[in-house]
Amino acid sequence: MNEGQLVIKPPADTDETLKREAEGNGNWGDVEHIGKKLKANPDEPDVRKFPKRKVVLLLAYSGKGYYGMQRNVGSTQFKTIEDELVTALVKAGCIPENHGAEMKKMSFQRCARTDKGVSAAGQVVSLKLWLIDDILDKINSHLPSQIRVLGLKRVTGGFNSKNKCDARTYSYMLPTIAFAPKELDHEDGSYCLDKETLQRVNRLFSCYKGTHNFHNFTSQKGPRDPSARRYIMDMVCEEPFQRQGMEFAVIKVKGQSFMMHQIRKMIGLVIAVVKGYAKESIQERSWGEEKVDIPKAPGLGLVLEKVHFEKYNKRFGDDGVHEPLDWTNEEELIAAFKEEHIYPTIVDTEQEEKSMLSWMKTLGIHDFEATVTEPQGNRDLTQDDDEDGNGSD
Repeated sequence: MNEGQLVIKPPADTDETLKREAEGNGNWGDVEHIGKKLKANPDEPDVRKFPKRKVVLLLAYSGKGYYGMQRNVGSTQFKTIEDELVTALVKAGCIPENHGAEMKKMSFQRCARTDKGVSAAGQVVSLKLWLIDDILDKINSHLPSQIRVLGLKRVTGGFNSKNKCDARTYSYMLPTIAFAPKELDHEDGSYCLDKETLQRVNRLFSCYKGTHNFHNFTSQKGPRDPSARRYIMDMVCEEPFQRQGMEFAVIKVKGQSFMMHQIRKMIGLVIAVVKGYAKESIQERSWGEEKVDIPKAPGLGLVLEKVHFEKYNKRFGDDGVHEPLDWTNEEELIAAFKEEHIYPTIVDTEQEEKSMLSWMKTLGIHDFEATVTEPQGNRDLTQDDDEDGNGSD
């Protein structure tokens, strides 16, 4: 300790766990500074009486109208989900205002970055905040109705929601006319997916299972880039259903991680094959070193359903201090949010903008037989375009 340095002790009710989790290895300077600032306004709560903890928040949102999940500090033109969340955290008194400007001060990390217009039913973010009374109600009171914090759990001090996540599950809701033969494309909404076509769709989706080189399913990755190899655990198209006079289906895919645009290209390629624009052999060829032209399905319909923390739960879920990171008790809230905000937005937007029908008309432009025979050059591996990190699907 330097001579004359002020030693600031934490509040008397602070336990050893809190000391270890406090920012700056036990430096309580920020708390004292914020406390002094707030004392000037008697209407604001004295945050010093609330413990600061590392937590995760379960977040659900409809992405329409937002430029993705990740905040772009200093940019007010393109509003993101994190812009709304950080503003709500500051207004609720969970974090000081300067943490909103520099999110690393609250150790903020998201499980996955979702792209423009993409929704989430089970996004998880980790951060340090003050555990104020009625915290979820107060945060949600400052959020628009299409964004909700549905749950909160304590986690270990070094927890990072991205790095500790074992797998992610996404869904993609689309009108089943996407799987109609190209000569049957029409806009009257009467098409219904037959069992034989659904079986073929799922046979093609099952080919993605396992570890493959997905360099053709993203941008700026060469075929010899080790990070292009991804492990897919499951992918299936569920039984179709009717919404507002149109038949839809939901595709579920679970994988360890996904690269930018990977899921939409995986779906886009299967649609191109089923509709008759491409041969089935293109799927196997796309995992080789050749550059293959793969169409990217529209972003509308893509939803981050769930993130998985099996290894963390096995180690800390039953330690008597931390809860396992599953959201069984929040399932009804999640289902209700999807029914109220996510599914209606997808259906209404599809019927109004016809994004899938418009995209299907572009499939004929792609040359599925042409390839670049020379291997692509490897890119700078320091660039992170993972959907689950600093890129997006």
